[in-house]
Amino acid sequence: MADAGSRPAFYAARPGGWRDWWTILHPPYTAWHLSYVAIGAALAPHLDGIRLLATVLAFFFAVGVSAHALDELSGRPLGTRISAVTLKVATAVGLAVAVAIGVAGIHRVGLVLVPFLVVGPLLVVAYNAELFGGLVHTDAGFAAAWGAFPLLTGYVAQAGSLDWAAVLGAVAAFALAWAQRSLSTPARLLRRRVDHVEGTLTMADGSVQPIDATFLRAPLEAALHALSWAMVALAAALVVSRL
Repeated sequence: MADAGSRPAFYAARPGGWRDWWTILHPPYTAWHLSYVAIGAALAPHLDGIRLLATVLAFFFAVGVSAHALDELSGRPLGTRISAVTLKVATAVGLAVAVAIGVAGIHRVGLVLVPFLVVGPLLVVAYNAELFGGLVHTDAGFAAAWGAFPLLTGYVAQAGSLDWAAVLGAVAAFALAWAQRSLSTPARLLRRRVDHVEGTLTMADGSVQPIDATFLRAPLEAALHALSWAMVALAAALVVSRL
């Protein structure tokens, strides 16, 4: 692994080879967003394990692979050495697989899935390619695309419709994703754009605490790390309770 302070993300590996694919998948965040799918499914009146697995796989390819590959094409924020051509192929293949899984599920769930098959790819491209003047690439856009939308899709894939449980769950997912963005944005700033931080905190007892980038970043990333695995554990608990 690269030096912790020099990495573009707390989970990033040293650039090169298979390590770039680990980094580009954003493992903690991908797992976090897939958890919303599982939570949505667990809120439905009946839980079908096959439908849940298919929905999680679809979102893994759409978000974990396609969205993150497309994001890396825009300015190389993670500093990987994956070629632009490979990233474009990963983007296209990820979306194609996700849509194919969704299409295959229509005969089991119904036409209610069709709007989700349209909106999902649109969100991936609009957010990560910053289309429409960056209209979707905002805190609210992130919360809707990677929080509320996965939960609603997970619910609909099980129930074939929406009700208040899904809506309330989506509100919670929206708020949690907004919190994630609120923590990750300054953390990314400190890792990727700030060259130097200098300052001190003077305590009431007169002692002095130096301030540097690590001091500012540590609580943000500690919270992100804890929340990512807490969401996975919560989703797993809810699914296990229903199976």
